[in-house]
Amino acid sequence: MTIQTRHIQPAIGLLLLLGPLFHRTVHAQQQPHYTQYILNQYILNPALTGIENYTDIKLSHRHQWSGLQGSPVTTYFTVHAPLGKADYRTTATSFDVPGQNPRGQRYWESYTAAVPHHGIGAQVVNDVTGALSHFNALLTYAYHIGISPRTSLSAGFGAGFSRFSLNSAKLNFGTTTVDPIVYSSGVLNKMTANFSAGLYLYAADYFIGLSAQQLAPARLSYTDNTISTTGQTVPHFFATAGYRFLLDEDFNLIPSLMLKYVSPLPVQPELNIKLQYRDVLWLGTSARYKDGYAAMFGLKAGNALHIGYSYDRTTSSLNNYSTGSHELLLGFILGNKYSDACPRNIW
Repeated sequence: MTIQTRHIQPAIGLLLLLGPLFHRTVHAQQQPHYTQYILNQYILNPALTGIENYTDIKLSHRHQWSGLQGSPVTTYFTVHAPLGKADYRTTATSFDVPGQNPRGQRYWESYTAAVPHHGIGAQVVNDVTGALSHFNALLTYAYHIGISPRTSLSAGFGAGFSRFSLNSAKLNFGTTTVDPIVYSSGVLNKMTANFSAGLYLYAADYFIGLSAQQLAPARLSYTDNTISTTGQTVPHFFATAGYRFLLDEDFNLIPSLMLKYVSPLPVQPELNIKLQYRDVLWLGTSARYKDGYAAMFGLKAGNALHIGYSYDRTTSSLNNYSTGSHELLLGFILGNKYSDACPRNIW
């Protein structure tokens, strides 16, 4: 049986989501979806660990398919920082100067490649869909090096664990009978090792990233162990690319593309366009092929805090039952000696 767990009818969906509980092979999208990935590519690619001069903290909460009972709810926390990164800039470039935009042409003309340095970080993700919970915790490392005067390359990896949980008290399908081999006497947890890896090429006006998550496939079974099952985790692969257009001294336009592949599903492309006004606010939109579209906006609230929000609508039949998906992101910048409110490299 082959399914994609985030593109199914609500009533039947909860049953299919429990496919790994039964004695069949299930291939599905097992990692959460993030509409605002462009604001935190680190959640997809460990190669971004320590890309800036400061400690970067992100908190995000996503309620997918709002209005449907048991629909996916995802919350994550990420933090990463550089180690041994020297910055040879002699003046702060982020303070507003009358008549000059700190993100205008002059700012990007003086852009230089990263000084070789390390980065460390951590990711914690909790994804809950009905009776199933998926918790991830990873420590990440990356090394950044300049390969030309204005271009940098980084490589990173993450290592940690995943916990898949079944709360059998939530297995309530009305008149539908649950297969008796399913574990049915409380909460059952399955622990697996989890690894990720990635590469990231970046400059002042473009980025290209390749990454993979869940690199150690593991078998999953929520049965009473009397019958062998073949449900398992599968790797997830991502390719991202984007380009920065300086429209004038006040506006930047950043189109980007993400390609996601989870075997045996087809590659799913997602187009994202972000329009940024100085360091004050931004607007954006995205579209996922044969899946849905979204509107996004964000603003700066002081030099250390920025806020992003997105609203999704699906183009599948779930649109008849759901009121849409909501995603809120809070970003915090700590220890930045230049009071740089807008990241240079995270886009």
